[in-house]
Amino acid sequence: MSAAERGGAAPSLKPLSAELAPAVLAFELANRDYFAAAVSGRGDDYFARFADRYDALLAEQATGVCAFYVLLTEDGTVLGRFNLYDLLDGTADLGYRVAEHATGQGVATAAVRELCGLAVTRHALRTLRAATAHENTASRRVLLKAGFVRTGPAGPADLGGRSGSWYQLDLARRETSG
Repeated sequence: MSAAERGGAAPSLKPLSAELAPAVLAFELANRDYFAAAVSGRGDDYFARFADRYDALLAEQATGVCAFYVLLTEDGTVLGRFNLYDLLDGTADLGYRVAEHATGQGVATAAVRELCGLAVTRHALRTLRAATAHENTASRRVLLKAGFVRTGPAGPADLGGRSGSWYQLDLARRETSG
């Protein structure tokens, strides 16, 4: 059951901002082991230097090369991170991670769909790409439900040591068909 069906406000995507740093850190710490099992682990250095890394993300976002979003509940809890990387010539790569307790509820699919809309309206993108490891069945399902199609293999360099597949979404086609 979604938040809207329970009578609460649905989670919403918000651009990464300095005020969100404590909530993002809490999200990363709470889900550290869960993420390490499915995607590249953050490692101790990430957490030891979190403030510096977070500031670097904000600086990178300010240049327009990347767009970082967090999925927030009504009370300000982070449910996920949804990012557009390497925005160039109308194309960007998509990456995301969702809190373990929010999986299997359609949260990631809804947020990816919302981000696809923002990719067009805020970032003037025409194409999104995403890579996911073969064993990450949930991520693959999210991409397919959001309209991405498999385009070919993704190697360990693309996926933090794992093998998988690249997926792509033509946003212009999505806008005219959706």
